[in-house]
Amino acid sequence: MSAETPAAAGQFTRRRLQFRAWRGARPFWAGLFVALGGLPIAYFPYANLQIGHLTLAMSTTAGAGSLIIGVLLVVLGVSLWFQKHVRVFAGVAAILLALVSIPVSNLGGFLIGFLFALVGGALAVSWVPGEPPRTEPPLEGKGTDGAPEGVAPAAPADDTAFPGFPEPGTQAGPAVPGPRGGMDDGEPSQGFMAPGAHDLSGTSPANGANGRHSAG
Repeated sequence: MSAETPAAAGQFTRRRLQFRAWRGARPFWAGLFVALGGLPIAYFPYANLQIGHLTLAMSTTAGAGSLIIGVLLVVLGVSLWFQKHVRVFAGVAAILLALVSIPVSNLGGFLIGFLFALVGGALAVSWVPGEPPRTEPPLEGKGTDGAPEGVAPAAPADDTAFPGFPEPGTQAGPAVPGPRGGMDDGEPSQGFMAPGAHDLSGTSPANGANGRHSAG
């Protein structure tokens, strides 16, 4: 194998892809069938069939009409390749010419040209250019990452946090220790003191002195 073989293969692939793109942008098969249908219609009225020493002439009195129909079909087929905006007109004209070729040109080129032109005309009429793909709009009622609309997705949990320490990014306030077992610095806390323990006026239901200290 020569060193130019990979380059030649790449060039062939590029040409094939270019031809595929060109073919997909126009009614290629419709134009091909219409053009192929015109060839037998125009050929058979002027052809002679040789059987041994016997020559059979298939020409008819409408040979000129068959030639005109065949040429028009070929022109319409080529027009479908390079002028795709006339596809409807060319398709209808190809169907009409195929029907006219039945009584004029040996049953439409022995039905070969008639069938090719009829199928190609139908393909030309039914062909429509493709549309570019559209981007799908976002679903209604859905936010980012499947969350409802207007609600931000929850932040992932931080695995680096330790008990008793503030999480990263938060400000820790002053630590205020609470009471331990009802004692504050060895004294009973306010919540665990008996009623009237700090009452210095002496007015309490316990001593019964009615606001005065007992004498003696």
